[in-house]
Amino acid sequence: MAVCKYYLVDSGYPPRKGYISPYKGERYHLPDFQLGRSPVSPEDIFNYTHSSLRSVIERAFGVWKKKWKIIKTMPSYPLDRQFKIVTATMTLHNFIRKNTTRDRHFTEFDDNPIFVLEDELEDVQNEHEGSQTISQRE
Repeated sequence: MAVCKYYLVDSGYPPRKGYISPYKGERYHLPDFQLGRSPVSPEDIFNYTHSSLRSVIERAFGVWKKKWKIIKTMPSYPLDRQFKIVTATMTLHNFIRKNTTRDRHFTEFDDNPIFVLEDELEDVQNEHEGSQTISQRE
């Protein structure tokens, strides 16, 4: 049995085999669902699930970058050394996650189950402010 691999991507990626992107023109960001009605249509449900999974992935990267600052500012090491740094820090990340009951970095992100990237939150806020401005003009 062949193992299929898929990449969870945002809507900026072109449709391509193995890439799973959200439906365009539909609600996507978690705050959109919190501020409005629950997902009902198949597209809404898919986008909600996609966004929820992306949030889990972003939390993992958030912990990883917070715990190992070198990841955020990767010096211009040769590519093979960068690969080793990524591999070593992600291995430690997974080891700590599996074997530690309380870690301050994991706790910070775990306490926020609907983690949203700051730029994503700004996008949602800008969209809501724009729609309020339009309704005020009408």
